Amino acid sequence: QVQLVESGGGLVQAGGSLRLSCAASGRTFNQYSMGWFRQAPGKERELVSAINWSGSVTHFADSVKDRFTISRDNAKNTVYLQMNSLKPEDTAVYYCAGKRATYGRVVLTAEEYDNWGQGTQVTVSS
Repeated sequence: QVQLVESGGGLVQAGGSLRLSCAASGRTFNQYSMGWFRQAPGKERELVSAINWSGSVTHFADSVKDRFTISRDNAKNTVYLQMNSLKPEDTAVYYCAGKRATYGRVVLTAEEYDNWGQGTQVTVSS
């Protein structure tokens, strides 16, 4: 198990950028697939992006492709979500999630993740 703490959320104008960070505790972070999810009011939680343990495999929701990038620094036990060209529809609480995954697999479903952060609010004004 790892404990996850997100940071970097805030209020930004449309077209702006934010970088979210998720710091993990523990010594096995490099065995974990990591994901970023978001949940807007009245909507279901959705996967934004995910990355496997080495960073060699990444996945992005269609709505954020070409705008968001995901990366990780295993030496710092941290995963990042760089968000560019933000839109008002990106407004949501963003959650970091982790799941120990073998064979370099990237985990894509919320149900599989068993470690979650507390969330960080991202608000994009028009």
